[in-house]
Amino acid sequence: MSTPPTSQQAPSPIGENVRRVDALEKTTGEALFADDLQFGPNLLYGRIVRCPHPHARILNVDASRALALPGVKAVVTGQDTPGTIGLYLQDRHIFCRDRARYVGDPVAGVIATSEAIAEQACRLVEVEYEVLDPVLDPLQGAQPDAPLLHPDLEDYEVANFIFPKPGTNISNHFRVRKGDVEAAWAQCDAVVEREFRVPHVQHVPIEPHIAIAQADRHGQITLWTSSQSPFAQRSLIADALGISQSSIRVISPYVGGGFGSKAGVSMEALAVIMAQKVPGHPVKLRLTREEEFFTTFVRQGLIAKTRIGATKDGKLQAMKTEYYWDAGAYTEYGVNVTRATGYSSTGPYEIPHVHADSYCVYTNHPVGGPMRGFGMPEIHWGIEQIMDLLAEELGMDKVEFRLKNCVRGGSIIVTGSEMHPVGLPECIQKAADAVNWGTDEPASAPHKRRGKGLAIMWKAPAMPPNAGSSASVRFNEDATVTVSVGGQEIGQGAFTVAAQMAAAALGVPVDWVRVHGPLDTRYSPYEWQTVASRLTWSMGNAVVAAANNARRQILELAAEHWDEAIENLDIQDGMVISYKSEQSLPLQNMVVYGLPKPDDQGWRGGPVIGHGSFMPTYVTGLDPETGQGPRSVVHYTTGCQAVDLEVDTLTGQITILRVAAAYDVGKAINPDQVRAQIEGGVVQGASTAFFEGLAFKDGVPQNTSFVDYRIATSVDIPYEIISIIVEVPQDDGPWGARGVGEHSMVPTAPAIANAVAAAVGVRILDMPITAEKVYLALEEGE
Repeated sequence: MSTPPTSQQAPSPIGENVRRVDALEKTTGEALFADDLQFGPNLLYGRIVRCPHPHARILNVDASRALALPGVKAVVTGQDTPGTIGLYLQDRHIFCRDRARYVGDPVAGVIATSEAIAEQACRLVEVEYEVLDPVLDPLQGAQPDAPLLHPDLEDYEVANFIFPKPGTNISNHFRVRKGDVEAAWAQCDAVVEREFRVPHVQHVPIEPHIAIAQADRHGQITLWTSSQSPFAQRSLIADALGISQSSIRVISPYVGGGFGSKAGVSMEALAVIMAQKVPGHPVKLRLTREEEFFTTFVRQGLIAKTRIGATKDGKLQAMKTEYYWDAGAYTEYGVNVTRATGYSSTGPYEIPHVHADSYCVYTNHPVGGPMRGFGMPEIHWGIEQIMDLLAEELGMDKVEFRLKNCVRGGSIIVTGSEMHPVGLPECIQKAADAVNWGTDEPASAPHKRRGKGLAIMWKAPAMPPNAGSSASVRFNEDATVTVSVGGQEIGQGAFTVAAQMAAAALGVPVDWVRVHGPLDTRYSPYEWQTVASRLTWSMGNAVVAAANNARRQILELAAEHWDEAIENLDIQDGMVISYKSEQSLPLQNMVVYGLPKPDDQGWRGGPVIGHGSFMPTYVTGLDPETGQGPRSVVHYTTGCQAVDLEVDTLTGQITILRVAAAYDVGKAINPDQVRAQIEGGVVQGASTAFFEGLAFKDGVPQNTSFVDYRIATSVDIPYEIISIIVEVPQDDGPWGARGVGEHSMVPTAPAIANAVAAAVGVRILDMPITAEKVYLALEEGE
């Protein structure tokens, strides 16, 4: 009998700080793209010819000179991609056909024997353009007389919860009409109105986008890609090519950073089209760091116009908001950002009268898509600052004001539905206490001023109502367990949590469990996408269902073997035990070979393989005119961040002394990983607050390198990050868990802005909060 690994541990790993560098199979950790030799001598390389204009009609593409260059094998153009592609709105061709809509739009692809030859050949492709007037601002783009970027908008396929306006540049208009806003203004003793702006931001994962595609002579396609969405990529590319999903296999290893940029389809389909031109040859397409900045998804820009009012006792009454999203040239993903921010437009506040319009506007900027927070950091930038301004107008303490108005279990939220139990008030109080809110503390020098600010947040998983997860659990002879999932490991610890959940549900030590990788759509169970901070909740439910299915098989086998009721049996620490007869059996071998019948009359049982799936069945649609409905989302994760900082009045430089971040995660399956997510989100949020923003001149990106596009480094991070975990269980989560991966980035920027205002009286409404802006505002104030 083989002996499984042993461990000294608590009966259940849930809530434990399990550290599992070995949670992945070793094949997952291998760099599938690092060694080109593994694809053999037939490997070819691709490079892309990109449009240099923000908006242009393509009159002619002449690739004859490129094809004549030795080493060039083929050239593809828009004529090879008649179909359209898109997740929620199919509004783009894989290669441009008649029109290019942003600087960097792919016009042609060159396949050659080396990357250098492919790059040289790209310069030989001659493209004749007719330059067209661009749209470079969402307010301009929303006007009826703006240049029309997508004349065929009415013909595009679109999800039934997205509402484009054909004949305009508005690809989605989400409305909220709750109560009577205009009548409510008369009840308000204080009203504040402001406009806030958020620039485009790039995700800048350290690993750039890369894909290798191969098409065989029978039409079967294999795509190796750094992806958060292998199943979505398979589906979207198959639909665009008009082929079966069974004809495409996507293999996706461990991802070197994503933050949303590797969700859906961006450059991966280009590699597939290029591979189809050279059957039998794998084609490798790798983006340069410069391309990474403006040819993949960027976070959408936003102009937010908000008016809000409250009674003199501090009770919110009315809110009117207009969001104009700078969604870029194609909005196949951005339309759902617009929707999600519309149904979350009040922030985590209970407001009886709400009027909100969220517009997704086509512009000739890079393609807007998902980024950590999915629109929530952008809208909370304005929501949390205007709440501070209103509290000041009323003469109320900012903590008291938020505690008076924040959502609680039973609150009626912006969509008219009832809020589930939530620990937001506890988060607010704990974060405030952690920074000694209400206590004046001295600055470190006479020319510095110290201030404290806070911001609260909420975010729901923004997804279709039928986004599903599946998993399988398979025992080996020695009772070790292989868990297969379709969710991706992008550094957030999803595989570790899956192992913990499987172990807890099965009743085996956690170090007996391995999570299989790399993801492979031919063999891995289905998962919608690794987005929306949903894996712990959705994939976790599927893993638990699969483990329970396997557990039931084992207990039924033991019950028959012992002639006992299954209710008297349990599995603990890898042993089947009976509470009635006090018998026990190790799992080894029985989970594959079964157990013998009496008197050598054969065997019963067999290999134990558990299957499980999960899909929420209770999410309802929203009225397209009012945005009201009984349950618009599965749940909200809420939290609060409080910031204590100093401002140097001589330079405008800001130093964060400490950040307290408290989140209600339902149940912390792995507390250390929750704290790591909180810390990472705070740093990334501070980076966007202080430094980040793509700069454009006439639609042409200007800062496409780490020299000119700065992100936070170790010298910029807060001196202290205090991570606080609050646990109010979620009714449909495994052990009550909710996701927290994105949420910790949402309130950081407005909390910093509020702290700066408290320190020096300067209110920055347009991100980022640079030292230069602060210094100039101080100079102007003097």
